Amino acid sequence: MGYALRRLGFYLLAAFASITLNFLVPRLMPGDPASAMFARFQGQMQPEAMTALRASFGLDAGSTFQQYLAYLKHVFTGDLGRSIAYYPTPVTDVIGTGLAWTLVLTGVAVILSFALGTFLGTLAAWRRGGLLDSMFPPVLAFIGAFPYFWLAMFALYLFGFVLGWFPLRHAYSYDMTPGPTFGFFLDAVHHAVLPAATIVVATVGGWMLGMRNNMIGILGSDYITMARAKGLSQKRVMWRYAARNALLPSITSFGMALGFVLSGSLLSEIIFSYPGMGYLLVQAVRGQDYPLMQGLFLIITLSVLFANWLVDITIAWLDPRTRANE
Repeated sequence: MGYALRRLGFYLLAAFASITLNFLVPRLMPGDPASAMFARFQGQMQPEAMTALRASFGLDAGSTFQQYLAYLKHVFTGDLGRSIAYYPTPVTDVIGTGLAWTLVLTGVAVILSFALGTFLGTLAAWRRGGLLDSMFPPVLAFIGAFPYFWLAMFALYLFGFVLGWFPLRHAYSYDMTPGPTFGFFLDAVHHAVLPAATIVVATVGGWMLGMRNNMIGILGSDYITMARAKGLSQKRVMWRYAARNALLPSITSFGMALGFVLSGSLLSEIIFSYPGMGYLLVQAVRGQDYPLMQGLFLIITLSVLFANWLVDITIAWLDPRTRANE
C-alpha cells in the first residue's frame, strides 16, 4: 500500500506540472483564441465583440498569475472552456463526442493486439524452432515494416471498395440513430472491424517478438530448470514461472500504449473518417482551436500518467522485488 501511495504522489506532482505547462504553452504562442476567432470572421464581427470573446475565454481575468489561478479552478471543476471551432459548445462536450468512439476502437484494438501478441510470443518461445516460431515472426515483421497509412488504405480499398465487405467511412451508418439498440450496436461493430483489424495487424508483430525474446531469456534461468526438475507440469512452468516474469517488460510498454489510447490512432481515424479523439485533435490544430487543443492535451497527458500508475501497481503485484524496500 505504501508503494502505491508513493507512486501516486509522484504522478500527482507530474500531473500538476502538466496542467501548468498546458496553461503556459498557449500563452507563449503569438496571438490568442479571441484574436484567432475574430480574424476568422473577416470583419463580420464588431470590434466590441473582442471584449466579449476575451471574457468568454478567460483572457481578461487580470494578470497571468490570476489567470492561472482561475484556470486551476476551472480545471478542477471540470470546466475546460469553450471550443472555437464548435463555439459556443463547451470543450468537455466536444471531447465527450469522440471519447467513447476512441475507447471502443483504439482501446479494444490495443488490448486485443497485446493479448494476441503475448500469447503467440509465449507459444513461439516455448516451442522454439517449431512452425509457429519459424513462420509468424518473419511474416508479422514483414507486415509491420509497411507504413501504417499504406496498410490501412490498402485494406480500405480491398475490403471496403473492391469487395464491399466493410463500410468506407464513419463510425455508423448515416441512416442509423445512435442509441442503446442491438441494431445500432451491430452497425457500429461492422464499421469498427476494419480500422481495428488494421491496428491489430500492424502492431501484433511487435508484441509477439518482444514476448518471444523475453521468454527465451527467461527459459535459460536457474529457477526454470529447478521447476522442471521438481516435476511441475509443462503448462504450469510455461505460464506461472516463465511467462509471468517475461511479461514484466511488456507490461511497461503496454501501459504507455494504453495511456495513449485517448489520443486515438490519428492515421486510422483520419483514413477511416472515424470521429474519435485523434480526429478531433487534427481538427483542433487545423482550426486553431486553442481551448480544444488544451483540453485534449490535458486529458491525454493525465490518461498516460494514470495508465503508468496502474502499470506500477501491476508490476509490484507480479514482481514482489519492486516493493522489497517498503
